[in-house]
Amino acid sequence: MRIGELAERTDTSRRLLRYYEEQGLIVADRTPNGYRDYDEFYVDRVLQIRGLLEAGLPTRIIKQILPCLNKPRVIHFPDATPEMLATLAHERDRMTERVECLTRNRDAIAEYLAAVTRTRAQQPA
Repeated sequence: MRIGELAERTDTSRRLLRYYEEQGLIVADRTPNGYRDYDEFYVDRVLQIRGLLEAGLPTRIIKQILPCLNKPRVIHFPDATPEMLATLAHERDRMTERVECLTRNRDAIAEYLAAVTRTRAQQPA
């Protein structure tokens, strides 16, 4: 599939797909006229990359674990080095902190919305 179709199917900009390619996260074949041609496999791969990026993993870490992502959304890493395991543990802990922060902020916003809604409901129309 061409870059436009991959962009549409993954809701990812063409520019970002080119960046992923530049970083070695995805690889495109080239047609005789020079257009990028992606295998169907890259739909799930791009979604995995986006999920890992959104979780806070940097591209340098993603590039290291991508070879272990041989099934959509499943990580297999049988030959992990102690350094890689430590890095992943650190990234997991960072994600946990972000989740906790997001949860606190979500709860604060929910409380604010509930209070405003109650106040407005109590006011005469």
